[in-house]
Amino acid sequence: MSRLTLHVTGVGLLGPGLDDWAGGAARLADPATWAPRTTLVPAPARLPATERRRAGPVVKAAVAVADQAVAASGLDPRALATVFTSSSGDPGTCHALCEALALPERLVSPTRFTNSVHNAPAGYWHIATQSMQPSTSLAAFDASFGAGLLEAAVQCTQRAAPLLLVASDQPYPEPLHALRPLPDLFAAALVLWPQAPPAAGWSRCITLQPGAGTVATPCEHAGLEAVRRGIPAARALPLLAALARPGAAEVVIEAAEGWPIRINLDAL
Repeated sequence: MSRLTLHVTGVGLLGPGLDDWAGGAARLADPATWAPRTTLVPAPARLPATERRRAGPVVKAAVAVADQAVAASGLDPRALATVFTSSSGDPGTCHALCEALALPERLVSPTRFTNSVHNAPAGYWHIATQSMQPSTSLAAFDASFGAGLLEAAVQCTQRAAPLLLVASDQPYPEPLHALRPLPDLFAAALVLWPQAPPAAGWSRCITLQPGAGTVATPCEHAGLEAVRRGIPAARALPLLAALARPGAAEVVIEAAEGWPIRINLDAL
């Protein structure tokens, strides 16, 4: 990777003490106003009632933040290619399948099986929006957000078209939680442009380049730093905090072990 310059025109956010980007941006800009609170996942209006009942929390969270970001960008969701990234996919469904397979009958629910695939959030989103655009779903353990951001930046640049990036993670139930302890659910979304958007409105120019020899940027607030370190998708928090402030900034996000990304943001 050399340098990739992009424009962010929409942001979505959901996490502990962060109900959406509108309110969360103010708390990230002034971390002293943030208070820890269990993530409340809304029922995404875009999904029909039947799909809302079938979808797990991580799908609902991914659709909710995608809706926030796309609405802020003013774009038609049917026109957006997507990159969905998650460390673990749907841990609740994984747990339920393991339980089912441990029983003598070994009967797996078709709905559970459908939700078990890693691209389930992408599938729900593209079906709900009737989008026929390309979609990529990936995982890179704790560096899943950075890997997704890098993939989205490359695709956005190569396609020369706007693209939606969505990251989401939720905790495993026990006993897997003891081996992979995520404290809460977190999701974030970005709408990226390969050049300055033609319409007037909020946007931030960001430049991605290799960050060899650098370390990941921590959050200023100890509580938010615990969230960042504890939930893979929350590795996005330093970038989101920089987007919430008007000044120029530089943050480092891990994209894989030994491969950090340095991100420079222009001032508004």
